[in-house]
Amino acid sequence: MRPLHGVFLLPLLVACGGKAANSTLLHESFNSGDTYARNVDVAPARACEAARRVLLGQGYAISSADAAQVEGSKNFQPKDEVHEQLVLRVSCAARGDGNAQVFVSAVQDRYALKKSPTSASVGVGALGSVSLPFGSNDDSLVRVASSTVQDALFYRNFFERLQQYVEQMRPAPTDAAPVR
Repeated sequence: MRPLHGVFLLPLLVACGGKAANSTLLHESFNSGDTYARNVDVAPARACEAARRVLLGQGYAISSADAAQVEGSKNFQPKDEVHEQLVLRVSCAARGDGNAQVFVSAVQDRYALKKSPTSASVGVGALGSVSLPFGSNDDSLVRVASSTVQDALFYRNFFERLQQYVEQMRPAPTDAAPVR
């Protein structure tokens, strides 16, 4: 039997105040929760089409979509000088029975408006160059935060809406027997 050298390393770093003690990675549990994944009873291509429709129905701009993945984004402006963008990435993988397992993650980026004063340089013969401010500002959006959305209710609502689209996409059963 091989000794487990690395098993005691992480607690040791935490106890000694090493860099791992402050790391966000320590909060990752890889537990068996299903926050980011669900099984659906359709093929992966149909599951991804349903996901595309969910995003379109909520006002997302689709940046890419195919039979195995969908990516969409939506922009928000909660304050005058703050901009937020939510990007959803959906992957549709085949299970052993041919149906799909759908994985989704959302990343929220926050941008702030940063102003930079602008000046101009003027060359003056024997004196050299003189820098003069002319009262203009260059405004630019700068990303100030980025995080994966971890709200279980957010994902539960996505998957409930996904299931509604999956149901709408199923062929209607025929009640009548074929005429011969």
